Amino acid sequence: MKKHKHRQETEAVRGGTDLSRKHAPLATPIYQTSTFEVTDNEQQVRATGTDAYYTRYGNPTNSVAEGAIAELEGTDAALLFASGMGAITSSILALLKSGDHVVAQRDIYGGAIKFLSEWLPKLGVETTFVDTTEYEQHARAIRPNTKLLYLESPTNPTLRVVDLRKAAALAKQHNLISLIDSTFATPINVRPAEYGIDLVMHSGTKYYGGHSDLICGIVAGRKDLVDQIRDTRTTLGGILDPHAAWLLLRGIKTLAVRVQRHNLNALRVAQYLARHPKVKQVHYPFLEDHPQHALALDQMQGGGGVVSFEVDGTGADARRLTESLHLFTLAPSLGGVDSLVCMPALTSHLTVPAEQRAKMGITEQLIRISVGIENAEDLIADLEQALAVVSASPQHAEVGR
Repeated sequence: MKKHKHRQETEAVRGGTDLSRKHAPLATPIYQTSTFEVTDNEQQVRATGTDAYYTRYGNPTNSVAEGAIAELEGTDAALLFASGMGAITSSILALLKSGDHVVAQRDIYGGAIKFLSEWLPKLGVETTFVDTTEYEQHARAIRPNTKLLYLESPTNPTLRVVDLRKAAALAKQHNLISLIDSTFATPINVRPAEYGIDLVMHSGTKYYGGHSDLICGIVAGRKDLVDQIRDTRTTLGGILDPHAAWLLLRGIKTLAVRVQRHNLNALRVAQYLARHPKVKQVHYPFLEDHPQHALALDQMQGGGGVVSFEVDGTGADARRLTESLHLFTLAPSLGGVDSLVCMPALTSHLTVPAEQRAKMGITEQLIRISVGIENAEDLIADLEQALAVVSASPQHAEVGR
């Protein structure tokens, strides 16, 4: 874990840049090039594998973004990928071989579940899924050939919180690599590396980018592991385009202030929903009745911008609610400045078998909202009118629509 030189807001704005430079552009240039010129073949050999050789290996724009991310996460290094799934798959493929075993949480993103349960077995790698917060179950699942502990916190979409200290200690005790998807948290709310987690993954599409205008994956962590993953990224070719890296850098500069607003808005929305008679259950780490509330307060600076809740009604009621919202756009993804709404059973976890979704608490009535940075009272008013549509009789609901 690196020692932090500045506070988070400063790291977000100035991280990855040379503070001593003079007469240079304030904004990082976009090196929109596939290849780089050299003066002779000796220089060509020296350039191989650097960010001034061929953009599949690296790019100066990407390097600045990767440096900024490593500083924010408090890690040795970071890598950018063409998507969040690119970061997950490339990292796992870099770290495992045929005959290895993975212990993974049950509550993780649907795409990760599919890769672990359907794709890795083709390569001779088996995964055991365990209850997210039952750490004795984690320990019992570990075998002599277990190499990786795969985590996610807060979880998508039910916002369960992992005890990072316990998870990191378990991994170290059994000589496992620990990898966590920390997309929902962001480094503003928690830095898993500070608790001993080896690798931190993000869908940079979400809060890091922050404006729903790029697709990006991030892995940050120990240098030896990052170097392994970098080699695999080069071979598989899943690096981020330099223009997207520039957009990512622009998003990073406002990450701290955006996440602070997301935290405030989401908490107010969650508190409102928890009081509504048409809402059966609300999932948000900073609500007092959340099962890991005390842990969330201990580990996190804020609860994040995602809230999920169950409508007290049918799946049709949940659909009607999502289609009656105006400020919450009906769309997958999260983490942008605009508020979004979706039904996880139809989006992020559509490919997960229904029986497995049920164990995860993903019902037909479950709705996930990504709370943006609009005025919280306006967002609550939008939810109020949509819930009124659901509360009305079918005939009234049709008129209301």
